[in-house]
Amino acid sequence: MASNVNPTVRRRRLGQELRRLREVKGMTAEEVAERLLVSQSKISRLENGRRSISQRDVRDLCGVYEVEDQRVVESLMEMARDSRQQGWWHAFGDIPYSVYIGLETDAESLRVYEPQIITGLLQTRSYAEALIQGALPETSAADIDKRVQVRMRRQERVAAENSPLRLWVVLDEAALRRVVGNNLVMREQLEHLAEMSQLPHVTVQVLPFGVGAHPGLNGQYAILEFADAADSSVVYLEGVTSDLYLEKAHDVQKYAVMYEHLRAQALNVDQSRQFITDTAKEYAR
Repeated sequence: MASNVNPTVRRRRLGQELRRLREVKGMTAEEVAERLLVSQSKISRLENGRRSISQRDVRDLCGVYEVEDQRVVESLMEMARDSRQQGWWHAFGDIPYSVYIGLETDAESLRVYEPQIITGLLQTRSYAEALIQGALPETSAADIDKRVQVRMRRQERVAAENSPLRLWVVLDEAALRRVVGNNLVMREQLEHLAEMSQLPHVTVQVLPFGVGAHPGLNGQYAILEFADAADSSVVYLEGVTSDLYLEKAHDVQKYAVMYEHLRAQALNVDQSRQFITDTAKEYAR
């Protein structure tokens, strides 16, 4: 696959354009589904980028929307073709959160709140192995290894020399106190976390227990932002059996405001790094 083609992002952009064409035509998703003899849910999945879009789908939809400019049709057909290519993560087989990986791979910045664990992009291999084994006790050793490999590959965005991912992480103190693996694993993990926090494009803040109630009590979430203005920001909420992606402007704004409150209540960068370093020493006793 060409390095500049991200199938997940292509699907999003194509879906957004198809939604725009439908709205310009003044049609509802239900009306389009009736015309094409398909389910309304299929039209919705095509528009939100969660379903692979075939060139035939694009042709049929352009016909319904009476798109006369052949250049537009050809451009959309090309996007559909690109969206069906495979990203690097497909080489690892079925990854439950492949949609998220596609978005993360193309994101310019990522803001994460983690209440229980160290965020995946800053995990050591030993911590990741122990975490996945503990969280998914019925998973085979081969599948655990596959998940760890994917996690390590994702971290290349943070370590990249050119255009690295801008990462901002707010960690609840519980993430530092929960012993994943053993004390040695935790000490190495926190030392790694403190080291990574010194990178100019990585910011880590700790939200101490003493803060009390705060806007992040509802759980983990991430906000992904993209360099291309055509790609709207996305809020990602991880679930046990399915994940949730919020793209409506007012939803994203609500979570963004919550994040600003978390940043304000957390220790500043220097205090957080010292807190992490001191906690790492506790695991050496």
